[in-house]
Amino acid sequence: MPERMGFKKGDLILEVGRGGDSDPSVRERVIEITGTAFLVADSHEVVDGVIIWWRDGDGDLFDELMDGLTYLTQSGPMWVLTPKVGREGHVEPSDIQDAAPIAGLSVTSTISIAHDWSATRLVARKVGKR
Repeated sequence: MPERMGFKKGDLILEVGRGGDSDPSVRERVIEITGTAFLVADSHEVVDGVIIWWRDGDGDLFDELMDGLTYLTQSGPMWVLTPKVGREGHVEPSDIQDAAPIAGLSVTSTISIAHDWSATRLVARKVGKR
């Protein structure tokens, strides 16, 4: 249900980590909502949101979050999409919860985004909060 991601018409979205297992219906619906194509990391645009397709074994999530922050507006969300429990590549929620604060982000919610994928919303922590 990409409608719950909060994107709106005209938003620029950076997509990272897309693979053959990524759900095309999520991608199509986000593009339909925003009316814009996804950007990739070499675009050097400031974006309104970041979508990271992340699987167990993909590397260092902290590094990926920091890379995404390079492009993200201060108020924009970062969504980490991970395979659901029982699916190949499942990521423990604690992995995201551990990496987010180190990158200066807070976990706000997790939703079911597709049959095989969950999406965790991260936002910049407010100044003065720990």
